[in-house]
Amino acid sequence: MQGTWEVAAQKPPQPSTKEPAARLSHVVAALSQALDLSTGQPIGHSVRACLIGMRIAEEIGAPEQIRNDLFYALLLKDCGCSSNASKTFHALQSDDIKAKGNVKTTDWTSTNLGSIRYALAHVATGKPLLQRTRAILQLAVKQKTHAKEVTQLRCERGATLARLMGLSENTATGVRNLDEHWDGSGLPEGFIRNEIPLLSRVMLLAQTLEVFFSAQGQGAAMDVSTRRKGKWFDPDLVKAVNSLHRRNALWADISSVTAMENCLATEPHQRVMNKDDSSLDRICNAFSQIVDAKSPFTYNHSLGVANAAVATARTLGLSRERVLFIRHAALLHDLGKLSVPNTILEKNGKLDNAEWQIMRQHPYYTHKVLSGIPGFEGLCEVAASHHEKLDGSGYFRGLDASRLSVESRILAVADVFDALASARPYRDALPRERVFEILWKDAPHALDANCVKALEESGTESNQSFINLENLNQQLSSFSFY
Repeated sequence: MQGTWEVAAQKPPQPSTKEPAARLSHVVAALSQALDLSTGQPIGHSVRACLIGMRIAEEIGAPEQIRNDLFYALLLKDCGCSSNASKTFHALQSDDIKAKGNVKTTDWTSTNLGSIRYALAHVATGKPLLQRTRAILQLAVKQKTHAKEVTQLRCERGATLARLMGLSENTATGVRNLDEHWDGSGLPEGFIRNEIPLLSRVMLLAQTLEVFFSAQGQGAAMDVSTRRKGKWFDPDLVKAVNSLHRRNALWADISSVTAMENCLATEPHQRVMNKDDSSLDRICNAFSQIVDAKSPFTYNHSLGVANAAVATARTLGLSRERVLFIRHAALLHDLGKLSVPNTILEKNGKLDNAEWQIMRQHPYYTHKVLSGIPGFEGLCEVAASHHEKLDGSGYFRGLDASRLSVESRILAVADVFDALASARPYRDALPRERVFEILWKDAPHALDANCVKALEESGTESNQSFINLENLNQQLSSFSFY
């Protein structure tokens, strides 16, 4: 197929598509920052909680294998959070991200002044008084049922995703039981004391310490660990925290620019992924599912974009290496959407200016998260450029054709294709013929005409199913590349 396609009159820049050997822990730690966005926590929350948790584990003399499983459980403790975002939004009738951010500093196991303040701050905000009052009363009646449903959804999904990434069953079980409390007041099972896995007990304490430390300082963090000792927290773990605190060994460098480096240094077994390792593909797939689970209207969108991008790349005759590269960039392109509340993602109507500005920031957050992975600079640029246009009218940086690689152009077309071919809150899915009518209106001034042509000639339909790496490699091996 060489010579058949002219991707642009002037050859665009080409990112490095060679995915280098990388530490599994560095990839997961960087991607954990996307999870922070979905829970309303400052970026770096999961990394700091991991550092605290690993220090606790070392203090109690946890075996090396336990610490290795704990390391990944701490980083991925919130990987199921996006799965209950829509349910939380509809129950509260307000911003799910702000609500999740504040719940971590609220004792939700009992009705008290704090829980009342939480309801007033997060239920039906901005609605008329009568509607707010009705919503608060309805939620109060269903509070226990709702809490169990959203927690169970989050925990089960988190465990499933940990397994999908190829992590240990111990790690998956730790994630599943994160919200269980020492006195049996937690969820979803109401486990008590040593029924709760050690990993989960350490994770809950470390998470709470980090949230209070970041919001209110060391004193508040130590106070909450004391108040909830024997209720939420294992008393022996609180004892270990107090010992670390007295020796000034708990909070060292938690807030510094070296927090990531210090966190990575606590991993007992350092695993390096090479280009033949399927771990990266599994992780990209899992995080695409985390993103797409946030709203029923984005469900499997990243898979649809990846499949359309692969079909385009194959038709253009890109090498196998570049096809796999574009697949990974496509699976991760919408990481930043975890920062967008469901009040916007599920709005049945046109976004106002303030909402549109929030939506336009999601590629920025994709870039911010992926830029933290050494050697992934090329993938970061492509993934974060999926809303850029050849004429410079796109976002978030307003790049023009001279700065957009072939991979970036493919991804931009694939993203629009899948969005048009899928249902949205304000319209049904469009037929393929209509989708390409719209795409061609934006080519060649905004979208690359050769990429639109390649996608159209590939014959691909809207396909949001997962194609595993083994099957994809078989497809690619039977295809001629240049």
